[in-house]
Amino acid sequence: MTALKLLILFPLITIKIDASVVINRYDDECVLDPALVAEISSYENVTKHIMDQIRNNYGKTMYQEYTHFIDKFGARPSGSWILENSINHMINLTRQHGLNDVTTEELEVPHWVRIFEYGLMLQPRAKKIVILGFGSSVSTPRGGILAEAIVVKSFAELEALDRTKVQGKIVVFNEPYVSYGETVIYRTLGASKAARKGAVATLVRSITPFSIYAPHTGAQYYENNVTKIPTAAITLEDADLLQRLQNEGEKIVLQIQMYYTEDTKKSRNTLVDLKGRVNPEKLVIVSGHIDSWDVGEGAMDDGGGMMISWFVPVVLNTLNLKPRRTVRAILWTAEEPGLIGAQAYLKQHKNELDKINFIMESDEGTFQPLGLDVAGSKKTRCIVQEVLKQFAPINKMENSGAPGSDIVLFIKQNVPGASLLNRNERYYWFHHSEGDTMVVQNMTNVVECAAFWAAFSYVIADLSVDLPRH
Repeated sequence: MTALKLLILFPLITIKIDASVVINRYDDECVLDPALVAEISSYENVTKHIMDQIRNNYGKTMYQEYTHFIDKFGARPSGSWILENSINHMINLTRQHGLNDVTTEELEVPHWVRIFEYGLMLQPRAKKIVILGFGSSVSTPRGGILAEAIVVKSFAELEALDRTKVQGKIVVFNEPYVSYGETVIYRTLGASKAARKGAVATLVRSITPFSIYAPHTGAQYYENNVTKIPTAAITLEDADLLQRLQNEGEKIVLQIQMYYTEDTKKSRNTLVDLKGRVNPEKLVIVSGHIDSWDVGEGAMDDGGGMMISWFVPVVLNTLNLKPRRTVRAILWTAEEPGLIGAQAYLKQHKNELDKINFIMESDEGTFQPLGLDVAGSKKTRCIVQEVLKQFAPINKMENSGAPGSDIVLFIKQNVPGASLLNRNERYYWFHHSEGDTMVVQNMTNVVECAAFWAAFSYVIADLSVDLPRH
């Protein structure tokens, strides 16, 4: 019998979990112990105070510092000296705000550098094709690649083709955009799948629902025991053009030249702590990644999320609000090439995961805040839901099972956590493209995100009860 049928047949069954919470069998309903509800309710004045202070006083300064950071450093690719200088800047900025408990943890990170890219359609007519290589792509041979192109809409269509139809050609993936999560596999896996069929390169329709002739980059990964072939994004406009030409029976000949270098460098995760007054060994972590791709300015991905997370311990310290547990902001490094900073932190602190009470991340924009995507036990979600009532209308709660990017690694280890929900319908319009600049940000929205992020974090860090793992 399915769980849904059980709920329909026995809608009034409740299960006593422990002394502090009774949970209805319906997944979206909770009945908390009145004492815990009263405790959560008692934070109403302090959460209002935090949010008012940020909205009316400290938020504007934070936004100015955020703007200055983006203007000063721009794109901050993994392994670059610009990224390391931006990390130094945030360390100094933390100390300037009177919070000296800031440390770094060193690690090796990929350093992939874009040198030169050029694309041209030679047949059936001459036309420049804008290409943007994917991270870790290999270069073309000297002189580039001149080859016929074949357009497919899916991996299934590629697999259905005889190898002779693909051998020696450039495979163009013109996959329809469904969602980022569902469609991104064409970027991450397309080169390896095409190489197994004998392709010499791949061009992939940018993973975005909208375009004004702008390609979108991102990480891709070569499978083991497969020839590494060059791979790059093209615009939606060119992907559709190539599809139409093929449908019309035209022979498509492309020339591409791509040159990159790759090695490893040292980088750092940055940890900013506001020590807890009662249980300093216990942590509530707020986070965002400080690195970005080498196009655009990394303002949206993830300058905004990094800045509002950094701001949490800083502004609580300024307001002289010391919660029960330590609030730790982590500025992850090298998220873009594959969660490298988060992996290093997890490895270094693997014996301390039980000390993390809750972990949060903002990495899908800092537009108008809506609430949280929460992962954790039913009891944890019930407590978070009760806390969110104080923040209406910023009180939406989802349970996708995999919130955030870096923090997914911790959630898989049974650490409860949440990512910021915000009105980011246009996030993927600018994601990993030259369009990711301060123009897409709005001060009122970023400040509102910062106010919510700080006030919610304070309550979770100060509650008398830990958020349960089970």
